[in-house]
Amino acid sequence: MYAIVEILGKQFKVEKNQKLFVNRLAVDEGKKVSFDNVLMLNDGTKFSVGTPNVSGAQVDAKVLKHLKSDKVIVFKKKRRKGYKVKNGHRQAITEIEISDILTGISKKSASKKTESKKVQPKKKATNDKVSEDAKQDISKLSVAALKKIAKEKGISGISSMKKADLIKALS
Repeated sequence: MYAIVEILGKQFKVEKNQKLFVNRLAVDEGKKVSFDNVLMLNDGTKFSVGTPNVSGAQVDAKVLKHLKSDKVIVFKKKRRKGYKVKNGHRQAITEIEISDILTGISKKSASKKTESKKVQPKKKATNDKVSEDAKQDISKLSVAALKKIAKEKGISGISSMKKADLIKALS
């Protein structure tokens, strides 16, 4: 099982028990941290891609230590001018270990959702409210969805219609 998670603006492919270096986190050493911004999840059989995030998925990690990365030398020089500048930089980083990748789907929560849907009865609204709701819903749909609905209702000439014309024809 692996996941692609965004940590402080950078994307990492992580697996359970993997150690990796990320930009400095504002968490003490030895503490646990969780990342909710999971972009993709693969558990071997099921492959989930988020739009933009996978809902309910979470990556848990433990902060091992804070340290600095290797030194990067920045050397600037201009020819024939006698200009030379040498600077160095060490980025502050944190070493973390991925402790768990949670998919957010459990059998108990799925059964509770289906039970709650069965218990709630549907309320009937008046025809005026239904038609107003339908008009509002139709105006929010894309042109492709409107053309599909018009095709199902048997309206002809939909290929040359614009969105406003499609809304008029459907209402």
